[in-house]
Amino acid sequence: MGLIGGLLTLPLAPVRGTIWLAEQLAEVAEAELYDEDKIRRELVELDMLEADGLIDPDERRMREDELLARLSTARRRKAAVPPVTHG
Repeated sequence: MGLIGGLLTLPLAPVRGTIWLAEQLAEVAEAELYDEDKIRRELVELDMLEADGLIDPDERRMREDELLARLSTARRRKAAVPPVTHG
């Protein structure tokens, strides 16, 4: 982009920055949502919560179904992304 183009689009810089920031936040949130290790820890936590009587079996099943759906999605996403190779 030349000097003139840069000057003409300068007023849009805050918008582009905001869009970039939103994209970065979305990526981080998505990575955390579909982190397989985190999902597994949450499944173990459900076991402990039910064993301690802090949640009933129905709530546990509902939350477990959600976690298993996220885990399934995480695995599909992981399988769909080709591995990064260096070289």
